[in-house]
Amino acid sequence: MLNNIFGLTNGSATSIILSVALMLVLGYLTTRITKLIGLPNVSAYIIVGILLGPFFLNIIPKSIIAGTDFLADISLALISFCIGEYFRFSAFKKNGIKSLVIAAIESLSASAVIFILVYFILRLNLALSLVLSTLASVTAPTSTMMTIRQTKATGDFVDTLLQVIATDNIIGLFSFSIAVSIAASISKSAETAGLVESIIIPIIKNILMIMLGAGMAFLMMLLMPPGKKSADNRLIVSLSILFLFCGVCVVLNVSPLLGCMAMGTVYRNASKDENLFKQLNYFSPPLLLLFFVRSGMNFNLNALLSNGGSNLGISLFVISILYFLIRIMGKYCGSFLGCIIMKKHTKTTNYLGLALIPQAGAAIPLAALCHRSLGGELGDTIQTIIVSAGIMYEIVGPILAKLALFKSGAYSNRLDEITAVSIVDENGKPRSQVDILIEQLQQIHDEIKKDREKINENEKAFTEAAEEQQLEESFELFNRGRFLNRR
Repeated sequence: MLNNIFGLTNGSATSIILSVALMLVLGYLTTRITKLIGLPNVSAYIIVGILLGPFFLNIIPKSIIAGTDFLADISLALISFCIGEYFRFSAFKKNGIKSLVIAAIESLSASAVIFILVYFILRLNLALSLVLSTLASVTAPTSTMMTIRQTKATGDFVDTLLQVIATDNIIGLFSFSIAVSIAASISKSAETAGLVESIIIPIIKNILMIMLGAGMAFLMMLLMPPGKKSADNRLIVSLSILFLFCGVCVVLNVSPLLGCMAMGTVYRNASKDENLFKQLNYFSPPLLLLFFVRSGMNFNLNALLSNGGSNLGISLFVISILYFLIRIMGKYCGSFLGCIIMKKHTKTTNYLGLALIPQAGAAIPLAALCHRSLGGELGDTIQTIIVSAGIMYEIVGPILAKLALFKSGAYSNRLDEITAVSIVDENGKPRSQVDILIEQLQQIHDEIKKDREKINENEKAFTEAAEEQQLEESFELFNRGRFLNRR
């Protein structure tokens, strides 16, 4: 339709530029609307993609949708690398074993209940059941992290939550990589492939990718010694290594997830460098916007209301609803049981599961990888279920995460709890309520000022590159002018 409006050749440079511009502009504008009703940005991007895609308005050419398939790999690389930032060995040593057990139990519970649902109850095929069950264990950290930052939540509940999310993503991504390999083997032949081909080789490949990713982290540190590289060069080097690693994974037909997460984890713990992650966080939003808009374009509305290969004739819409509800139950019950076994605090036990619900930011890129790796009806079915369920998770996930943080006592809305103000003066006499309120408001004002200073520091990590580059160019022009004057 875009080509028809502007009279363009399908796949031309002008058509590509206009398509990307339209995706960026509409994605941004839609977030202005969704924020008014409390929806996260990911939901806005997916909605825009659905509207622009071939199954609704058909504005963006299919050739451009197919040609931007690489966005899934880039998005997965950036998301996985940044997940590694939260897996800090220093924090893991204190409470790591407990978090590992809790993450293992809640991940296994979510996967188990989904597998029982789709394979034994809904009678879906084994390949589809394996992939959906492993996807159920993954938790998206972005929504929860944003909620923690907004509420300034702290304490044992937050520490446990972050460790569980990081650990359950490692477990989920590892099992997902194996499940996709098994599903590909099953779908290519009428009978299940041999043990070595379907399980052993994928495990070996993923272990090798983890080792290679850790090695790439040391290479990144070697090429970016502290204080010897400008901010723009650091960004160039880090992205080059990430993209190189993704390219190797594509050649070997292996998911880049575990390797990129290992790269981020090793780099964060070995270098103690936080600024690189801040730079990537400022660089990644446009790419992630394009990816999620593109995911919405691949959302097949016709398939959502079809049978999707189910022997019971059930529609994918019903499967998505059941997947959405049963996964929540599995996550909550699993984390509840894990906390009881590890003898965690009652509030952590009761509310940790509610903060593990968000999924779209991690599961949708994985579904896109499935769509490319498996293809055909199987890939379409997985992507349709995960995208539709992901929209629902993006609506309720942040709400439940905020509720969990509040109920657990990780943050409070009461002035007397979020400020430290004495109710008596220096002479021990009770202070007036007005004086107490003024000091409380002043403390809150000071905290807001500190937050703004932190934001400015983050922006400095992003803008420093341009400033340094401008200074270098000015210095070069100055020296060139001196040289010409001498001549």
